Amino acid sequence: MTPPSRTAHRAAAACLVAVAAVTTACSGGSSDDSSASGGSATSAEAPRAAAVEEDGAVLDQAGTAFTANKAEAPEGPDRKVISTGNVALRADDVAKARFDVQEVVDEHGGEVAEERTATDDDGEVERSRLVLRVPSARFDEAVESLTGVAELVDASTTSEDVTTQVLDVDIRVRVQRRSIARIELLLDRAESIRDIVAIEAQLSRRQAALASLEKQQDYLADQTSMSTITVSLERTPKARTVAEEDDDSGFLSGLAAGWDGLSATTVAAATVVGALLPFAAVALLVAVPAWPLLRRLRRRRLAAE
Repeated sequence: MTPPSRTAHRAAAACLVAVAAVTTACSGGSSDDSSASGGSATSAEAPRAAAVEEDGAVLDQAGTAFTANKAEAPEGPDRKVISTGNVALRADDVAKARFDVQEVVDEHGGEVAEERTATDDDGEVERSRLVLRVPSARFDEAVESLTGVAELVDASTTSEDVTTQVLDVDIRVRVQRRSIARIELLLDRAESIRDIVAIEAQLSRRQAALASLEKQQDYLADQTSMSTITVSLERTPKARTVAEEDDDSGFLSGLAAGWDGLSATTVAAATVVGALLPFAAVALLVAVPAWPLLRRLRRRRLAAE
């Protein structure tokens, strides 16, 4: 029977080897630590030489999950595609066209994510820009329906297959979560302060990497489930008639120019009169009481002569 003290020493040694293996696998296994640990260096190099394989993925010496053999993009409905579209339309009544666009969005189970509308001096809608989100499965139908809302100016669509990227991120997330679970288990078994600090540092690093991967996963899920369509609406410019074009150099054009000149002259004369009127009023106030005095002085001069 093995003595109790010997069994405890073996358990402590096994725990230290496991901690060293995890720390080396997470941090890349610095050569200084390996040389300082002496006989445990050989055990610490083991996880670096042979990575752990899980669900078609492995963990490298830095603890980052990556696909050993990248899965090829599946065909058919399992493909993940990010689709975007741009539709430019013209309409005599932009407000009505905007209402028709909303009907198309509702029909295809989408939503208006962003909208900017401009009006003219009379308060009528002159142009509008809408950013639509529609289910990816109905993207082509929605674009086709939008092109029939009003006069089509331009339409374009782009699609990017991100199936491999989605699979890769999903695998990374699963492997990172399992790695964190194993590190948490080692943290519960650690006894020395040094081991606890080392394991907690690696745990924080793994958790930060997992949070970043989960954000990528959510973004890809949103972009592949809902497609984006940008719709631009503008008012159809009014066509000029032949009579209006002839009037530019005919009688009506000359009459309009003459009237504009007369109006400008009248405005200028009125401006001058308005500027002189205060001076005239002051002169009148001075001249009215002074005029009888001037006449009396003139009579006295004549009488004296």
